[in-house]
Amino acid sequence: MEFIVSPDFLALQQLYEVIEEPTLLKISEASLERVKNCRLYLDEKLKQTNKPLYGINTGFGSLYSKNISGEDLEKLQENLVKSHACGTGAEIDSSLVRLMLLLKVQSLAYGHSGVQVNTLERLVDLFNAGIYPVIYQQGSLGASGDLAPLAHLALPLMGLGEVYFRGEKVPAASLIEKLGWEPIRFKAKEGLALLNGTQFMSALGLWSIYHAEKLNLLADIIGALSLDTFDGRLEPFDAQVQNIRPHQGQEATAQHIRQLLHGSELIAQPKQHVQDPYSFRCMPQVHGASKDTLQFVKKTFETEINSVSDNPNIFPQTDDIISAGNFHGQPLALGLDFLSISLAELGSISERRTYQLISGLRELPPYLVANPGLHSGLMIPQYTAASIASQNKQLCTPASVDSIVSSNGQEDHVSMGANAATKTIKVVDNLYTLLSIELLTAAQALDFRKPLTSSPTLMAFCQEYRQLVPFIEEDRILHEDIQTTIAFLKGLSIASVQHIIKR
Repeated sequence: MEFIVSPDFLALQQLYEVIEEPTLLKISEASLERVKNCRLYLDEKLKQTNKPLYGINTGFGSLYSKNISGEDLEKLQENLVKSHACGTGAEIDSSLVRLMLLLKVQSLAYGHSGVQVNTLERLVDLFNAGIYPVIYQQGSLGASGDLAPLAHLALPLMGLGEVYFRGEKVPAASLIEKLGWEPIRFKAKEGLALLNGTQFMSALGLWSIYHAEKLNLLADIIGALSLDTFDGRLEPFDAQVQNIRPHQGQEATAQHIRQLLHGSELIAQPKQHVQDPYSFRCMPQVHGASKDTLQFVKKTFETEINSVSDNPNIFPQTDDIISAGNFHGQPLALGLDFLSISLAELGSISERRTYQLISGLRELPPYLVANPGLHSGLMIPQYTAASIASQNKQLCTPASVDSIVSSNGQEDHVSMGANAATKTIKVVDNLYTLLSIELLTAAQALDFRKPLTSSPTLMAFCQEYRQLVPFIEEDRILHEDIQTTIAFLKGLSIASVQHIIKR
């Protein structure tokens, strides 16, 4: 697939396709013209003025009052990248670095950053060749942009740092020499343009949003299966109930459950109980709130990926160079905190349904095993789920309410959006595990309901799943079943999950 970087509006759905498919980047002529004109304007401006221009002919942060001589402007940018490449912690996955490269190209290509065309094209070359700089999780305050992560992203342009190429970590210098590329010599402002920006937060947030889209739907599918195997009631999902409290997510969830359970023998059988526990009965309200949160976060990130987030901003048409704060990650930090909370709630209610299914209620055997006592069955996966649900609560302490002064007081309020992003990634992975444990449990319960069946849709879904994870006749190593289930859910595309619901 070819992805054209252009000034046109970029929808999240286009980036979902980049996540799912092999992609080559190409910069549109309109973008190249903008970048070229902005650089020409900046070069001319520097020839004509002695006025201090932050980060262009001055120092950085609290050193803004230090003027830099003309002959040192290029060295200034080189030193900036080197000094800021101080990330620590675990390396982020190359799939996330790939998104960072794309988003950095997109932001610079609007022509308000002052980079050279060959700098932009080298970023495209890295993306297209599958050369991914080594970037670390820790180091960004999410305020002057993602300084440390983006410094590591920029190092290979200079022939420095390390990269992954074809699965192997190698020095950037040796790979660039092997490919016959020349290191980029940064001109005034370029290092700052590369380091200022929200591309670390944005890339991790985009990845989380993509998976959140799928996880919100999987929660409905697996929740519907649990409701059916628990011998639950369908009345709480009636459209009339949702119409008198018409939150969009609530209405959508109830509709999904009705569609998924259409034609189920289990849901149609007479019930001995008049109400179900909240974890079943309140799925429209709980799942729905998470869906509504996702819509808010998507809007925030869609605005961000169509933005220029470095500093200072250059406006050739009005002859303005303005030092401002577009690099501040507060919108993303708040959105990521909100997203992680909404996903944790899907995991929390999922764990409760798992607990109900193994509790020996409604004519299901305790722990869903034929011979409890000799066999522990699905007793302990619920422990695992409880541990993970609790960890998610701890991870959902908001990062965005924190701020630590940096740069000698010049940068006195920061977003901590990068920390919000890294913990949201963990919440996403945890939710895959929680839903996998619920699916493992609900599928086991379904077999105990034979000869009655669930809906054709859910029976087909379970049949596909059973090809990978068979019925548990007696105790076995359940770690393997959980890992297989996680891989099964992660392997489903958004389109395939949507198809299950609309089937």
